[in-house]
Amino acid sequence: MNEPQEKPPIGPIEPGQLPLVQAPDKIWKSIEAALDAEPVRPKRFWLAWALAAASVAVVAAISWYVTVPSSPAWPVSRLEGSASVDQIKVGEWLQTDGSSRARITVGDIGVVDVEPNTRVRLVAASSTEHRLTLARGEISAVVTAPPRLFLVDTPASTAVDLGCAYKIKTDESGDGVLRVTSGWVSLEWKGRESLVPAGADCRTRAKTGPGTPYFADAPEALQQALAEFDFRSGGADAVNTILSQARVRDTLTLWHLLSRVDAADRLRVFDRMVELAPLPAGVSREKALQLDPATLKSWREELAWKW
Repeated sequence: MNEPQEKPPIGPIEPGQLPLVQAPDKIWKSIEAALDAEPVRPKRFWLAWALAAASVAVVAAISWYVTVPSSPAWPVSRLEGSASVDQIKVGEWLQTDGSSRARITVGDIGVVDVEPNTRVRLVAASSTEHRLTLARGEISAVVTAPPRLFLVDTPASTAVDLGCAYKIKTDESGDGVLRVTSGWVSLEWKGRESLVPAGADCRTRAKTGPGTPYFADAPEALQQALAEFDFRSGGADAVNTILSQARVRDTLTLWHLLSRVDAADRLRVFDRMVELAPLPAGVSREKALQLDPATLKSWREELAWKW
């Protein structure tokens, strides 16, 4: 008895990833019969193998088209109230009312809980991208997957999963907030990026994008000054408050501010960071002040042990 063939992966197949599928027995038998019928000449030998190879490719292509669903869908289950659908397909919306909560199973990488009064759309469900759009409301995601596979678009940013659990919400105006409970999330918008670790929050604003991350237990004065700096042109006064209120853990906020303040304030932010956590070996003061990407990355990785 022939062993069962492994099914090709579901979803678009990238170049160079066409699965190999064994040709049916009858194709091989017909080739063998032709070879036995008369002496094998070099031309006939290579012709036979060319036919065999072509057969494998054709069967592989046919198998792929048969197994790929025409419209990928993720299951939806009811947590509270009533769920209007039991699955959501690419291009479709799921909406909860004021007394309903639902859970979306995100392929085989995690789940998304949809809170009341929330509207969410499935944008992509492939082997290379799992993407939702959150138009309004709140969702909680728990994902175990390679970085950048799961994404959530909002009116003010895209939340890029780096292997984490988080909550994100947005209101009718597009303003929102992200809270990370495990791992890391990157909030991205028009070239602006905020890296948010577990225990930290980050506000987002429509037409402005993500603000500066801060820890949920940061001093209230720091949080208020940060909102002034990010979204209300707080300027030097806001920076003064942030620097005076910052703790060692708040070097998360200061690391982001280093590339966001005016050149005149950059040295002040740098000096406060070094005062709270001495500059690690291998990190150049000069290059840090020049915002050298490799230097900032190395410094962040060292500081993250304190976050």
